[in-house]
Amino acid sequence: MRRLIFDAEHDQFRESVARFMQAEVAPHAERWREQGMVDRDIYRKAGAQGLLCVYAEEKYGGAGIHDFRFDQIIIEENIRHGEIGFYVNLHSNLVGPYLVALCTDEQKDRFLPGVVSGETILAVAMTEPSTGSDLRSIRTTAEDKGDHWLLNGSKTYISNGILSDLLVVVARTDASKDGLSLFLVERGMEGFERGRKLAKMGLKAQDTAELFFNDVRVPKHNLLGEVGKGFSYLSLFLAQERLVGAVSFMATAQAAFDITLDYVKERKAFGKPIGAFQASRFKMAQMRAEIDAIQTYVDQCVLLHNSGELTAEDASAAKLLASELEGRVIDECVQLHGGAGYMEEYRICRMYTDARISRIFAGTSEIMREIIGRGLGLSERALT
Repeated sequence: MRRLIFDAEHDQFRESVARFMQAEVAPHAERWREQGMVDRDIYRKAGAQGLLCVYAEEKYGGAGIHDFRFDQIIIEENIRHGEIGFYVNLHSNLVGPYLVALCTDEQKDRFLPGVVSGETILAVAMTEPSTGSDLRSIRTTAEDKGDHWLLNGSKTYISNGILSDLLVVVARTDASKDGLSLFLVERGMEGFERGRKLAKMGLKAQDTAELFFNDVRVPKHNLLGEVGKGFSYLSLFLAQERLVGAVSFMATAQAAFDITLDYVKERKAFGKPIGAFQASRFKMAQMRAEIDAIQTYVDQCVLLHNSGELTAEDASAAKLLASELEGRVIDECVQLHGGAGYMEEYRICRMYTDARISRIFAGTSEIMREIIGRGLGLSERALT
């Protein structure tokens, strides 16, 4: 189905992004998967192409474009023609917005030029070994020492954990349930250590690590936003995080479908292409219909986000529907590939393991259903 949300300028931008991904990302993807992370240089190349934080003001090197459709195109084309482990979406769409919205002018002057150019790679450190989605249980602490904050604790499953130069770290600044604050921790700060690069089922080119903070002296001017407002800040950006996920999951589902459509037209069994069998035709038809339907919903959420009307419930629904569909589509596509679908030399095999995390990170499918249900007035508190 033709998507109606893009204009001519978006189509031109998509062509340029596709060329960049084909020329600068795809040729290195296999090597990056083998080494367990992308090269730092790809962020600098993306920055030089104007693909990082396009919403940042021009004085920091950005384009000042506040239209999420351009970010959507970058995410989609990286998945189609680049490498999913190149976490440009984390850098630009999950962490970058914290800086633009919460940094002081002094902090923006210090950090944003490097972020936009790709010299400074971003990460966010929320998850701890015992917390998962329960941010109110965070144990990492930041103690006010007068002229600095003293940061202690650990984080795990941190994307860009090895490559990152600047991290938004969530820490507890008082004992109350919501007493969280955000801090900007820089590469090289004494007491900040990176643990092992974690081995994962999929996303082999994306570095995920443990982080440790042992009496890290964080300057007062590296507090991000106001003290004690960390939880509200995190909640503020969750809708976009889930929309970013939904965009990515739909792009992956579409790419898997395209790969499989080509395969079933060419692969023969019993003297004819396997796509000619009714069972294959029906599976492909069902996937086509479902992808079109949920893509339309996600695209509508993008427009709502542009107008500032995207709700937590709508974003959660987009994330839930897209991640669940991605899983079903890729599973069917592996089945249609037969034995070849189990071989890592075929992209569909790698996509299968890459996609399993989609129903877990940025809030599990179960958490998404809980958010949607509470929005319907079906919480335990509302009904008792």
